[in-house]
Amino acid sequence: MNQLDALKQFTTVVADTGDFKQLAQFQPRDATTNPSLILKAVQKPEYAPVLQSTVARWKDRAIHEIIDRLLVRFGCEILATIPGRVSTEVDARL
Repeated sequence: MNQLDALKQFTTVVADTGDFKQLAQFQPRDATTNPSLILKAVQKPEYAPVLQSTVARWKDRAIHEIIDRLLVRFGCEILATIPGRVSTEVDARL
């Protein structure tokens, strides 16, 4: 048993990332992310299609709305990978 498996016996594992393709290997129950983690993930070549499709779909909108849509898109992708909940940090006014 590794340390992660031992920890899972006593608590719920939550991933704090924007890299949803890496989540499967750790099998967290829940996840959280924020704009700086999404920025880091979206700079990776494997996430270019997510960025491009989001920008293309919302190209008529203001840049701040496109960014919000991208944050939500990453949250949805994370949610498709884990069984629990996703917390995505966005502008408090929203």
